[in-house]
Amino acid sequence: MQPADLTTLVALTHELNIACVPARLEQVHQSDRHTIHLQLRTLEKKQWLLLSWHPQAARLHLSAPPSKQPDTFTFSQQILHQVAGFALVSVKLTSPWERVIDLQFAKRPDDEVQWHLYLEVMGKYSNAILVNANGEIVTAAHQVSQKQSRVRPIQTGDRYELPPALLEAIPSLSESFDSWRDRLILIPKEIKRNLLSNYRGVSSSLVRSLIAIADLDGDKNVADLTRSEWEALYQAWLMWLTSIEQKQFYPHLEGKGYSLTPSLSHDRSPSIPLNKGEEDKSPPLLRGGDLKPLLSVNEFCDRYYSQQTGQVAFQQLHQQISQAIQNQLTKLTIKENEFLDRLKLSTQADDFKDKADLLMAHLHLWEIGMKEIKLTDFHSEAPVIIPLDPTLNAAQNAQSFYKKHQKQKRAALAIAPLLESVQQEITYLEQVSTAVSLLEQSELPALREIRAELAQQSYLKVTAEYAPRTKTNNKGGKNKSNRTKQEEIPDCHRFTTPNGFEVWVGRNNYQNDLISFRIAGEYDLWLHAQEISGSHVLLRLPAGAIADEQDLQVAANYAAYYSRARQSDQVPVVCTIPKYVFKPKGAKPGMVVYTHEKILWGQPTNLRMG
Repeated sequence: MQPADLTTLVALTHELNIACVPARLEQVHQSDRHTIHLQLRTLEKKQWLLLSWHPQAARLHLSAPPSKQPDTFTFSQQILHQVAGFALVSVKLTSPWERVIDLQFAKRPDDEVQWHLYLEVMGKYSNAILVNANGEIVTAAHQVSQKQSRVRPIQTGDRYELPPALLEAIPSLSESFDSWRDRLILIPKEIKRNLLSNYRGVSSSLVRSLIAIADLDGDKNVADLTRSEWEALYQAWLMWLTSIEQKQFYPHLEGKGYSLTPSLSHDRSPSIPLNKGEEDKSPPLLRGGDLKPLLSVNEFCDRYYSQQTGQVAFQQLHQQISQAIQNQLTKLTIKENEFLDRLKLSTQADDFKDKADLLMAHLHLWEIGMKEIKLTDFHSEAPVIIPLDPTLNAAQNAQSFYKKHQKQKRAALAIAPLLESVQQEITYLEQVSTAVSLLEQSELPALREIRAELAQQSYLKVTAEYAPRTKTNNKGGKNKSNRTKQEEIPDCHRFTTPNGFEVWVGRNNYQNDLISFRIAGEYDLWLHAQEISGSHVLLRLPAGAIADEQDLQVAANYAAYYSRARQSDQVPVVCTIPKYVFKPKGAKPGMVVYTHEKILWGQPTNLRMG
């Protein structure tokens, strides 16, 4: 993920001053520990401004409204308490070549500034700080103590000081080619390193873009560059400075990141891919030969960073959940094997009883001091050697075997339900593991639902961000009936059969339960891979409609595809009506039993996924 550099911040602040200054601050919402959203109302409309101090993705830009989740962060609440109702009157960099943005608020657009919200975009040191008119820090996203930094502590009540100024030279359009070249050639290093270390506002992504425009090798030593190569690089350098001076930017994807400076060839640049199911209502970023940007820098950054941070969040959460499930499955497998071994030992109970019966029938053959006795089995007539305790007589040895027989029988009765419980837990976790493995990077909300489910089941530590949320009534109890329409309709997979019937496929156990027990109608059909972990599938049928073999086959194919057996040629799939699907008392999410089923054969490999 490419960090926002000075060029990006210049472009964003320029657009923000046009789009939302002045504007009234109405709401502040913090969606995570690195991001807040400011709701701004201009004369024309409401807009949400995102501010992030994420170590890899610090930036600010207009964005979609934040998700409707409880805000439990004090930082946002303090900003709301102090600044709500004030007017945003300016969004600017504190210095033309520094990456600190100053959002200024006043009672009215023409009044004196009363509040400053500083966003410091400095990699892992990024921060957001609210400062009053006297220059005192009121609150900060990250408090920095004297022990953490003697140079620049950041704590409530301290006077706010800007970060230390950079020492590199300031880029200028007026600098001559010879002066610029002499500065870069002074130390014989790679050209990409010298560009980074000699001027302010130059980032790795910008260097990559300039070198690509000039068609150079960035690892080439400055002493080896020809004059024509220097001139090509200088032209790219001037193009960048002109874009900043004229505030004209051309956002487009480029290599591993993006660039706001157009290439000399003006080739058509790829647009940012959308999430599955998302409609692309915006035109491509640049068209060949056309230097007019068709997507604003704010829109571009919103889409780019939303996707990049979403992918990072998905990968981290996916790894966390997968690791937790695997660790738990390992523990449960060990426990299952222990129970199976103990249950196997309990099968020796009848053997102890047979030995006791043999001893009781042959008491007369016992002699004092015997450590074993050889007797003939009643049934097989084979010789049986019975070990004896020499300190006990024959009857006492027989009673000892009878006691072992009773003990093993009791152990079998006690272990059987424990073993069943462990095996059910293993089945449940395998079901969750399958759901996790089938999710794609665009399905972060579904993965978060799994995270909340596992937290609710105590497999993961509960956090404020992922804790399951329940509505309560006025008396403080859970309100099961007061559900919104959005909560009732899950964001599950939806497909269409050849005859136009919908097929709903749960992405996780929460959605599985919802479509099986709250969405399913009396005319629908319910499908699931037989004795294989996978998604619940619902073939939606209106009253009086009958699904033909082709519709059933398509639904069975989806049930097979969204299961652990998706790589198989054929998968047995059970099909029944929803009223014959039951959740046992105390069962975990997604776990059901069913009756009156018939078997279909799903063919996942024949399913063409869109």
